Parts: sequence; structure tokens; C-alpha cells
Amino acid sequence: MPIDLLPLLLPVPFIFAAVIAFVLPGGRPRLSLRAAEAAALIALAGAAASILALTFLGPSTSPLIGIGGISLSARLDAISVTMMSLVSFIGWIVIRYSVTYLDGEARQGAFTGWLCLTLASVLMLVTAGGLSQLVFGWVGAGLFLQRLLLFYPKRLAARRAARKAGIIARLGDLALISAAVLLAAAYETADLGEILTSARAGEGGIPAVVAAGLIALAGILKSAQFPVHGWLTEVMEAPTPVSAMLHAGVINAGGFVLIRLADVILLAPGILALLVMIGGFTALFSSLVMLTQPAVKTSLAWSTVAQMGFMILQCGLALFPLALLHIVAHSLYKAHSFLASGGAVERVNAIRRPGPVAIPNAGAVGRAFLTALTIYLFIGLGFGLMNKAPQVIALGAIVVFGVAYMLAQGFADAAPAALTRRTALYAALTSAAYFGLQTAVSRLTVDVLPATPNPGPLEWGLTALAVMSFGLVAVIQAMFPLWAHHPAAAGFRVHLSNGFYANAVFDRLIGSWTARRPS
Repeated sequence: MPIDLLPLLLPVPFIFAAVIAFVLPGGRPRLSLRAAEAAALIALAGAAASILALTFLGPSTSPLIGIGGISLSARLDAISVTMMSLVSFIGWIVIRYSVTYLDGEARQGAFTGWLCLTLASVLMLVTAGGLSQLVFGWVGAGLFLQRLLLFYPKRLAARRAARKAGIIARLGDLALISAAVLLAAAYETADLGEILTSARAGEGGIPAVVAAGLIALAGILKSAQFPVHGWLTEVMEAPTPVSAMLHAGVINAGGFVLIRLADVILLAPGILALLVMIGGFTALFSSLVMLTQPAVKTSLAWSTVAQMGFMILQCGLALFPLALLHIVAHSLYKAHSFLASGGAVERVNAIRRPGPVAIPNAGAVGRAFLTALTIYLFIGLGFGLMNKAPQVIALGAIVVFGVAYMLAQGFADAAPAALTRRTALYAALTSAAYFGLQTAVSRLTVDVLPATPNPGPLEWGLTALAVMSFGLVAVIQAMFPLWAHHPAAAGFRVHLSNGFYANAVFDRLIGSWTARRPS
């Protein structure tokens, strides 16, 4: 078998496992569970083999295979091997976790089947070499995920959340299908490699620009960006393995499509600016709402919305390699967070931490941010800071603001010296990790993803606005203990915890409040 065909065959074991699960349904379906785990291990082995093939043979596209009049092919490059490795690994972990978590559930067999079909669809999406395969993987992942969200169909909240997720998913499907039709017409081919090569040369005209807008719309919808973020924060009625699969896997589909079609997106600078504004606002808004949530899983859901907003911001700044790195890091972190959420509650209750170790005043906050930025600049110079794109420098500053928030406690008057040294070390390590990983991922994707273009006046303005906005929010968070108990803050906290009711407005617009209770 040619090694080029290997990525194309990765979904097949999951499809066979799904068939077994549906044929042998019911509680404790041992054969289907073993088949699902075997499929995940086969996919992991295939991903490892693909990495070796990419390392020694270089990027390639498999020959076209016709199935039912549809031509399928797979791309073997840094993006596809990264995503197939990530999906296979997280899929294996979720399958193993669900064996114990759902042990004895009457519909465990059906759950395993839908989970396998979801993983098969995501693998089809991330390895796609043509538009038809990209669309089928995208649509399939959304449809099968909706079945997982309805694992407890008698729960009204689960039905309402699944309905809302379905509406958003179908709108995203329509946007991506329309974009695929326009791309096929503009470039007279459905092969992704040819489309991206032509787009990088500036070809495509108005149809390609319109397609870029539709791709961005699909990515925004799939990534739960404001104001259509509510469906992601309401799917907590589904079992924990579904939450882990959604927040660590399927939710990344929007970002992946933006990264895969980056050359097309760059044809529309206005679309990039829109991604910066929507992604940046979503990240800031959701990160503040997250701090007010009392439930662990709900807080993690808002965290995912914020992280997806930050990823969309990276795509808008044309930092596509960093967006790919963000997907990997966030997926691994969020899968662990959801699967360990029950234990986290027990650990927090056992610790009973009363609050921050030391409360910083305005002077301590100022010194902390100045110190963090100084450390960032010195370490950045060692990584060739002056040769980096302005967007890369700005994004690094935003990342360091998060460390400065912690550093402020170390600079408080009541802080122990050990805390000050430790937080300063965190700032140094974060800066070094940012530049080191950015350099590594940029080199790995140099022949796959387009270089970040020089910013124009609009890009400079949006970049500066993003840095100032994230810096202001970080300062507010650092000084939160000083005004948290003020009477005005209590009312603000209530409104903030409800997301300023944007989701309630969206509910009324789509009519989900009319969902009837099951008879």
C-alpha cells in the first residue's frame, strides 16, 4: 500500500467499530468497546507512520480514489500529521475513559458508535486533500456530535442545547458548502493543493474573496464566537466524555479550516480585520465571564470560548502557525481538565484556599507589568526579536500580560520573597517558551502555511488595540481583590456571570425557549 494512502484510511477502523457498536447495542458491549479502542490504537499507529513518512519522504498528496462518483484524496503535510496525531490520541483517551464512566448505561453501545463516527469524520476533515472530503468531514462531525449531545434525550436542557448546537452547525455547514462551490468555480478544481497554490499567487478574483468571507463565517460559527457562543456553554448536560471530545476536538474544526485555507483567507484583508475584532472581543468577554462561574464544567466551557476567541484572533493577525500550536496545546489541556473535573472539585474543597496569597496595590501591579515586559523583551532579543513580524511581538506581549497578572501578587507588600522569585521565573519561562515554540512551529510549517504579511495601517491599529485591551483586562484582573467587595461590584458580577444576557437574546431569536417538555 502506498504510504500516501495511509491518512485516507485512518477513518476506516472507526467506521467498522461503529458498525459493530450499532449491531451489538445495549449495556456493557464488550466487543464494540474493544473494537473502538483498537480503532483508536490503529489510528495512532497510522499517525506515527505518517510522521515518519513526512520526515523522510516529504509532503505529498495521495492519488485520487473514486467512491460513488466522489473523488477522495489525502494531504500529508505538517498540518495534517499534527491534527491526525492529536485527534487519534484524544480519541483513544476519551474512549478508554468512557468505558468506565458509562459502564452499565443502557445506551453505551450506541454512544460508542456515535463517538467512533465523530472521530472518523474529524479524521476525514483534517486529512482532506479535496473540497468534497473537507465538506463531508465537517458536516459529519457536526451531525454525529449532535447525537452524542442527546445521550440523555429526556433531559429538557440537553434537548434545548442540542437543538441550538444543531442550528449553529447547519448554518456553518451552509457557509462552508457555499465557500467550497465558489472555490471550485473560481479555480476550476476541487484539489486543495492546486487551490492553495493559485490563491498564494493572488488568483481567484471576487469569487475567492467571497469564499474567504464564507470560510471565516463557518469558522466563527463552529468556534462559538460572540454572539453565537451560547450553545457551547449549554452542552454540559451531555456526559463528560462528550464534553472532552467537543472542547478538545470538534470545536477546533473551525480553526483548522481557517488554517488549512489560510492562503484563501489572505486574499481578503477585511476578513482578517473582522476575525481580529470578533476573536479579540470574544476572548476578553469570555475570560471575564469564566471567573464568575460557580460550576467547574461551566467555567471550563467559558474558558473554551475564550481560548477559541484567542485562536480566531491569531488567525486574524495571520499568525496561522501559532494558531495551529494553540489548537494542540489547548486540546491537550482541555481534555485533561474535563476528564479530571470531578477530582478538581474534591481537591478545591480539601484545600479551602481563602483567596490570593497577597493583595497587590496599584504600585505593585505597575511594577509587575513593567518587570514582565522587561523580561519579555530581553528574552525576545535572544530569539531575534527585531526580525519577528510585529504581530508575533504583539501576541507575545499579550501572553506575558497573563503572567504579569500572577506576578502582581509576588510584588505585593505582604508577599513572601519566595513568591516574588517564583513568579518572576514564570515570566521568564513563559517568554522563552513562547519564542521557542513560535520559532519551531514556524520552521515546521514554512512550506505549508503562508508567511505573515507586513501590517498595513488597519492592521497596525487593530494590533495596537488588541494589546491595549488585553493589557487593560489583565490590570483589572490583577486589582480585582481591591474592589471585589464594593457594592457596585456585586451587581456587576451578577450581570457578568450571565454573560450580559446575550445568550438569552439569542435564545429568543431562534425560538429555543419554546422547547416543550417530553411527554
